[in-house]
Amino acid sequence: MKHILILFMSFMTLTTTSYSADSQNAGLHAAGMRSISIKDADGQRNLDGFLWHPTALGQPSELDFESKVWVGTPVIKNADIAIGKFPLIVLSHGMFGNAYNQAWLASAMAQKGYLVAAINHPGTSTWLRDKDQRRELWKRPQDISRLIDYLTAAHEYSAHINPEKIYMAGHSLGGFTAALLAGARYDAIKFDAFCAEIPDELVCGVLNGWDVAKTQEDRKQMEADLSDSRIKAFALFDLGGTQSFSKQSLSQINQPMLIFGAPVMNSGLTLDIESRSLVKALPKQNVEYIEQATMSHFDFFGLCREGGFELLKSEEPGDEIICQAGGNERAEKHKMIIENVLEAFQ
Repeated sequence: MKHILILFMSFMTLTTTSYSADSQNAGLHAAGMRSISIKDADGQRNLDGFLWHPTALGQPSELDFESKVWVGTPVIKNADIAIGKFPLIVLSHGMFGNAYNQAWLASAMAQKGYLVAAINHPGTSTWLRDKDQRRELWKRPQDISRLIDYLTAAHEYSAHINPEKIYMAGHSLGGFTAALLAGARYDAIKFDAFCAEIPDELVCGVLNGWDVAKTQEDRKQMEADLSDSRIKAFALFDLGGTQSFSKQSLSQINQPMLIFGAPVMNSGLTLDIESRSLVKALPKQNVEYIEQATMSHFDFFGLCREGGFELLKSEEPGDEIICQAGGNERAEKHKMIIENVLEAFQ
């Protein structure tokens, strides 16, 4: 599965195909979409991504992207944001993923009256893989805090945001990022001891391969409090990296946590030491845990086109696993996820 993490680059092209807004799932609004760009003072960590938002029904729409593998989502680009203040959801993608990964969720939530923002994390996104930025893993949660800063300060967006209703969802490494923002604290000694016992465990190989927290200064940055109290609730989709968190910090997380575990373990993550372990460590009164028997790590990606499985099997043997049951079965899982995220954030 050596190419799984770059499929959004290899098989995606933009499109301007026109659609009627009636083709979107029923909602209170249509889903608008626009690009956002957040400049860094020294230019080293600019953040680019998208904002999905409620907009008026009845406007012509187009796909957010078109791909040989992935099913695009109809949106209305550069439309006006609907009148009113709305809850804000910030999204964090997985390892070497990108801001499109949960577009299916963002569009659905925009139709239900949410602003949803996602950015590409420098160093760990599809097109941004600088090794030093990858090593600076503490900057991932800081990216999300910067995103909230930007949206709540810019009048164009702040006028539409209810600052008391800011939420977050993250998939895989994005779930790790969400946990840090909820108050989990990285514990380098604990993680090193864990990896000494199970050196072949996936996350050990990843974080050690990236040289995360290997110097005294990096360890100080990585073990700092990276939480953001503006985020009132979290949804974590099959996270990785649970064993790097201190038990004490997990026991003190007070925000509501909706956690999805994927028992079809085809990604290399081990559920017993990831989502299940996290649930046991968090205060019980704050956690809702969902583990659907047929859910896989890749069900949190978008829908696969008919023939996508076969195309991947032919062109990238081994990667076709990401499109296994990636059509109607995945669509039903998406409905379940959306319903539960709505309930949790309401």
